[in-house]
This record gives sequence, structure tokens and C-alpha cells, in this order.
Amino acid sequence: MRVTPVNPTDPRADRLSEAVEVLAGGGIVALPTETVYGLAADPFNVEALQRLNRVKRKPQDSPFLLLLSDPSQVAVVAGRLPDCYERLVESFWPGPLTVIVPSAPELPASVGGGQGTVAVRVPGMVLPRRIAARLGRPITGVSANLYGEQPCRTAIEVAGTFGESIEMILDGGPTPGGVASTIVDLTGAKPRLLRSGLVPMASLEPFLPDLVHD
Repeated sequence: MRVTPVNPTDPRADRLSEAVEVLAGGGIVALPTETVYGLAADPFNVEALQRLNRVKRKPQDSPFLLLLSDPSQVAVVAGRLPDCYERLVESFWPGPLTVIVPSAPELPASVGGGQGTVAVRVPGMVLPRRIAARLGRPITGVSANLYGEQPCRTAIEVAGTFGESIEMILDGGPTPGGVASTIVDLTGAKPRLLRSGLVPMASLEPFLPDLVHD
């Protein structure tokens, strides 16, 4: 496992190339996000996904959040998008809103935990967007932590938690932690708020007037 310093708001091209090489080879890269460190893998590599769940000690049917380079990259992983989708993401991406939509037939079923869906987001931080752009497809954005434990907020915490079980850590300094992204499921008859987060329900309601909150 190698630790590579990186500027998360203006990453060098060689740092991006190193990370993409690891991902394309089926490896796992830890990197900072707007809140905590995440674990990136290639979502089209089933073995990498299985290994990622083993590393996190999560059930193998756990779904994966995907981080996109930009809104257009959703076409790589999603099927038919609901009518409300475009206006919603135009207003909140890049940013802390995760939406669940039907998955593309080509996407491994394990990405959505076998549900035929995929959770996607264009993150506010530049680094994961640039990596997804260089890879040519989204990357996983699951939090860097063991199942049931607190997410890592520094590269040192990531190294202490995962050690040699991951290939690379991009050290972008400490992350702020705090509230996670808001998650909205757009695959049902009505949009459903699955997790309250940085985007409040009141901000979503003008775009999703029939939004249901469990």
C-alpha cells in the first residue's frame, strides 16, 4: 500500500494517472471527499467489488454508491431516468445529493445489491470527479471504515484501519466529517427520502412536490 500526497482541489495529472492505473487493475484507492475518506474501486469489476466488501467487512449484497465525473456520466451506469431527475440534479450537483435510479443492464447487479438500481452522485470535491473522468466511468464512493465503525477522516486513520488490504491512499489532508449526503430514491411511484443529510427536505420539495419521508 502506498500513500501519495495530493491536492484534492487541484490534483496533479501524475497523481490522477497513478490512481487510475490502480483502479483499472482491480485495486482499491482511498481518497478524501467533502466529508470523510472514501474507498474507490471500478464498479464494472465484480471481483474488485467483492473484495471491497470483504475489506470493509460488509455483507456481499451491500450496494455501492457511485461517484460521477459530471452529470453526463450517469449514462454509463443508469437505465431510463425519471422525469424529475434532470431538473433535480441540475440544481444540486455537484453537491451532497445522492439519487437512486434504475441501473443499466451492463452494470453488475452487485452494485445495487441485486435490486436493479444504482445510487449516484456528482461530488462537490474535485479529486473524485477528476479520477472518474480519467477512468472513463464512475468510481465507488463508499466510506472508508469497517462495517459499523466511524468513517476515517485522515489518511493516517485509513492506513491504520486497512493497512495492506488496499493498494493506495491519496492523502489530501484531514476531511471535515459532519453530515453525510442526502439520499433520495427515484425508482418508486413517488420519490422517497431515504436519508436526511446536507440537502434539507425543504430544499427538495419544490423539485419533488410528492416527496415521501419515511
